[in-house]
Amino acid sequence: MAISPVTAFIFMLTVIPISQAALSAHYYHQTCPQAEDIIYQTVHNTSIYDPKVPARLLRMFFHDCFIRGCDASLLLNSTPDNKAEKDGPPNISVRSFYVIDDAKTKIEKACSHTVSCADILAIAARDVVAMSQGPWWPVLKGRKDGRVSKANETINLPSPFSNATTLIQSFAKRGLNVRDLVTLSGGHTLGFSHCSSFSARIHNLSDPSINSEFAMNLKNKCPIQNKDRNAGEFLDSTSSKFDNDYYKRITMGKGVFGSDQALYEDFRTKGIVDSFAKDEKLFFREFAASMVKLGNVGVIEDGEIRVNCGLTN
Repeated sequence: MAISPVTAFIFMLTVIPISQAALSAHYYHQTCPQAEDIIYQTVHNTSIYDPKVPARLLRMFFHDCFIRGCDASLLLNSTPDNKAEKDGPPNISVRSFYVIDDAKTKIEKACSHTVSCADILAIAARDVVAMSQGPWWPVLKGRKDGRVSKANETINLPSPFSNATTLIQSFAKRGLNVRDLVTLSGGHTLGFSHCSSFSARIHNLSDPSINSEFAMNLKNKCPIQNKDRNAGEFLDSTSSKFDNDYYKRITMGKGVFGSDQALYEDFRTKGIVDSFAKDEKLFFREFAASMVKLGNVGVIEDGEIRVNCGLTN
C-alpha cells in the first residue's frame, strides 16, 4: 500500500469503473498460444533467484490497476516532459519491472505486436500467487496498453494509514465492494514493509488496536532513530507462502499496517476477516474471483500493444 495524506486522498479520487470491454480467457489461443507459458517460465525462473519477486509483482498489478485501470501505465518510464507513475512517491519502492520486461522481450520474439504489457502483468500476478501455493484462476485477456502515466495521480493509491471508511470509498470508486476490499487486502500475505509505513503507528500514536507485545517487537525492529533503511517487518509470519495467516494475525491485533488492522475494527469488514481466518479455501475462492474483477477495472479498448513496456510506441 502506498503512503498519502488521507485528506488529499479523499478529495482527489477519480472513478475508474469496471470495464465492459470484451476480455476472454482464450484471447491469444490463435495468435500467441505460447504466451502464458513464456510468462510463467520467466516469472518462475526469476523468483528462484529473487524470492521477493512474487510479492513485488502482485503489488505492481494492484498499483497499476488502481490508478488508470489495468493498462500498464505503471510500467511507463518518465520522460523529460513527464514524470510517470513509477516515479510517484508511493511507487518508488515498487521493484522487479525487469521481470515484465524480460517476459515481454521473449514474447515479442515469439509473436510480435500481439500481447499487451497489461495482459503480461495480469498473468504474472496470477502466476506468482499460484506458485506461492495460492489459488489459480483463468486470466481474462485482451487489454490494451495506455499511453498516459502521471506521477501526481499516485496519491490516489490506498494508504497504510487509511481507516476502513477511506478504504471502502477507494475500492468503491473502482467498482469493487467491501468484500473485494477485505479479500484483495489478503494479498498482503506475501510481502514486506519498511518501517516508514508503520513507524508513526507504533511510536507517535496510541493505537489500542495493536497487540502490545507485537508493538514492542516492531519498536525493536524500527527504533525512532532508525538508521537501517532496509529495516521493516513481514506482513505475515509465512511471507513466502500465500495463505490465510494474514487474517489470523489481524484477529490477534498483529496487523502491520494501520489499514490492515482497521479491517478488524469496523463492523462492515470484521466478519469477513473472521470468515477468511477460519476458512482458507473460502479465502482462496474469493481471492481468485476478486482478482478477475480487479483485472476488469478501467480496461481500455483504444490503447496500443507496446513493443517495449517502458515506452509508448
